[in-house]
Amino acid sequence: MSATHYLAVDLGAESGRVMLGTLADGCLSLEEIHRFANRSLTEGGHLRWDLPHLEKEIFTGIEKAAQRNLPIAGISTDSWGVDYIWLDAKGVPVAKPVAYRDSRTDGSPERFFKKMPFAVVYQETGIQFMAINTLFHFEAEQLAGGGDSLRAEHFLNIADYFNARMSGIEAVDQSMASTTQVYNPNTKAWSDKLIAELGMKKSLFPKLVPCGTVLGPVTGDLKRHASLARAQVVATCSHDTGAAVAAVPARTKGKWAYLSSGTWSLLGAELPEPVMTDAACEASFTNEVGLNGTIRFLKNIAGLWVVQECRRAWEAAGQVYNYDELTRMAVESGPAKAHLSLKDPRFVSSGEMPQKVASYCRETGQPVPATPGEYVRTILESLALTYAQTLQKLESLIGYKVETLHIVGGGTRNDLLNQLTADATRLPVVTGPVEATAIGNILIQALALKQIESFGHLRQIVEDSFPTRSFSPGPGLSEEVRARFQKL
Repeated sequence: MSATHYLAVDLGAESGRVMLGTLADGCLSLEEIHRFANRSLTEGGHLRWDLPHLEKEIFTGIEKAAQRNLPIAGISTDSWGVDYIWLDAKGVPVAKPVAYRDSRTDGSPERFFKKMPFAVVYQETGIQFMAINTLFHFEAEQLAGGGDSLRAEHFLNIADYFNARMSGIEAVDQSMASTTQVYNPNTKAWSDKLIAELGMKKSLFPKLVPCGTVLGPVTGDLKRHASLARAQVVATCSHDTGAAVAAVPARTKGKWAYLSSGTWSLLGAELPEPVMTDAACEASFTNEVGLNGTIRFLKNIAGLWVVQECRRAWEAAGQVYNYDELTRMAVESGPAKAHLSLKDPRFVSSGEMPQKVASYCRETGQPVPATPGEYVRTILESLALTYAQTLQKLESLIGYKVETLHIVGGGTRNDLLNQLTADATRLPVVTGPVEATAIGNILIQALALKQIESFGHLRQIVEDSFPTRSFSPGPGLSEEVRARFQKL
C-alpha cells in the first residue's frame, strides 16, 4: 500500500497545530508541523478570539507542510464547539468572534427559559444546559439589538470557517451544529422552533452536511503549491470531541464509555440514537452527533481548565511551573484534604482561579490548600470523583453497566489523574491515543476519500498504530472521601 498524506488543523482553546498524517500499510503516523498559541482579547466590550492571529498561524503551518513536497490527499480543520463567526455576503468576517466564556450570556438562560422552558428546549435539541451554548449567545445578541449579526449574512462555526477558507464551500458539519443547542438531532436540521423563538432570520443559518463530507478541492492561494494541488477539503467531525471519539480504539460494540480529557472533560457513551427522555433532561446529559450518525451521549465537566487557570495565575505572580512539575507536586502532597464541586459556576469563568478554589473551600468548611501541589491534588481528585458520579448517572440512563473506560486526549499524559479515575470509577481504564483529535480528523478524511473501508477499519488502524496504557482500580479514594464529596 503506497503512503497517503493528510493535513489536520487542530484548534484548541489554549493552542493550535497543523499535523501531518501519513497512512501506509494499515498504520498511521503523525508529525507536528507547526504549533502556536491561541489567544483571546477584550475588544468592543467583549472577550473575543484573535481571528487574524489564528488565520496567520494556520496558513503558516500549511505553508510549512507544503514545503515538504509531499502529495497531500486531504485537509480538514477541527476546533472547540459553540463559537461562531458572523460573515458578510462575500464570506468575510464582520468582527472577531466572541469567545464562549464572555460574560454577555449572564442571565440569558433565565430569560430564554421564561419564554421556552428548558424541558421544551431539551426535547427539541437533546443538549444539556450550559450558559456558554450558542443558543444563549444568540439570545444575548438579539437582546442587545442584533450586535455583529446586523452586518452579517450568515455565520459559520470556527472549524467550518477555516474549511470554507480552504475550499470556498460554506457549510457546518452536523457534529459542530449539534453543539449549538439550535440543532435537532432527530430531524438532522436547524430547529425552526428555536430560531423563531430567538427572532432570527432562517437565512442566517448555514447549510448542514454530515460528518465526513468532501467539500471540494483546495482553492485560492493553496492551489499554487504543487503538493496541495490535488488536495480535497473534508468536513470531518469539525467538533474536536467528535473527531477524538471517532479515534477511540474500541472496535467492538462492547460496554465501554469514553472520556475526552483536556480543557474540558467529556464523559459519555457512543449510541445509535439520541436519548431525550425526561430523566436525561433532568440529569442534563447532551446528545451530540458523531461519525456515521452516531450519538455522543455525554456530560460536559469543567476539566483541566481549572488547573490551567491556576497555572496562569501562578505564572502571573512569578511562580512558573510546567504541567509535569505541577503533577509531581500533587503526587508529593499526598491525598487531598478538600474537594470541589466542579458544577459550581465560579470554576467555569476565567481569572483568579486559586482564589476561587480557596473561597469555595472556606465556604464549605474545608481546609484551604497551602501549596500549588495541594491545589492541583484537590482539583484532580475532585475531577476523578466527578467522573465516577457522572458515570453512575450515565449507566442509569443508558440501561447497562460500563465495563471499560477509554480516556483519550491530552489529559492522558497525567498518570495521577488516570489512576485516580480508575480508583474513583472502580473500572479498568485504558488511556490513549494522546493525539486522538488529530488522528480522528485524519482518518475520517481517509474514510471520506475511500482510502479506508469503514468506521470499524478506522478504529482498527488506531489500535494498530498507537500504544495504549492500562490503569487498574486501587484503594486510592476511600469510602469516607466519596461520602464527603457526595455531600458537596
